[in-house]
Amino acid sequence: MIKDTPPGGTPAIELRGAGKVFRTPSGAAHTAVRDLDLTVRQGEFVAVVGPTGCGKSTTLTLVSGLEEPTEGEVLIGGRPVDGIHPGVGFVFQQDAVFPWRTVLSNVMAGPRFRGVPKAEARQRARDWLRRVGLAAFADRYPHQLSGGQRKRVALAQTFVNDPAILLMDEPFSALDVQTRALMSDELLELWGGARDGRSPASVVFVTHDLEEAIALADRVVVMTAGPATVKEVFPIALPRPRRVESVRLEARFIEIYREIWSALGEEVRITRERGAGHVA
Repeated sequence: MIKDTPPGGTPAIELRGAGKVFRTPSGAAHTAVRDLDLTVRQGEFVAVVGPTGCGKSTTLTLVSGLEEPTEGEVLIGGRPVDGIHPGVGFVFQQDAVFPWRTVLSNVMAGPRFRGVPKAEARQRARDWLRRVGLAAFADRYPHQLSGGQRKRVALAQTFVNDPAILLMDEPFSALDVQTRALMSDELLELWGGARDGRSPASVVFVTHDLEEAIALADRVVVMTAGPATVKEVFPIALPRPRRVESVRLEARFIEIYREIWSALGEEVRITRERGAGHVA
């Protein structure tokens, strides 16, 4: 097993023996994650993959402060998470937009909630709409946009708040293959240049798509079949900057894919056999 021991400074995110137990409607205990140890360093892009329903999304909610761990610790910048952290941005699988607001108003909402004056919030929102290629759509409503355009709104909504940590829960899963690749390239460009010369945000990106994980990340974390814990962590030795469609054709990319799939495929099989009623 490749140990999760990235060097250097205070980590952006740490989970130390973290676990989460939920109560089902019948009152039974369901363990979503257990003994979870994970470290994300400052400015690092970490992708998390694992079988369906293993607890990947729960890991994000623990980091965000939306859920408290049942056991263990979750830290941001060396300090325990005790609520929703203002420096954390979260991009959900489903669009988190206000349907009655225009695109511009949706992107302004975050800064306004944080007390930014209206004129400054509008200027920042317009700047981010320009960066994501939606300057001409500022007065449109969400239902007037394509799926890819709505995802660009979601990215602008998040980056406009200048997050130090970016959590992404399968943000592109509903998009077609071509649009998904374009959005991945845009994400990498925004991530690399969002903070005006400072270190980029630390990213935790949950996905079911192993190719997507490898193309985007500095490290890929493979989770076990539920209850989830870290099985292996793989460094991605591919140079940056990257273009998703180009990097997928490189021989080293294919080697990395095979190496990670040897670990991930076993957990997928276990999950499938459990669902079929077999003992793994």
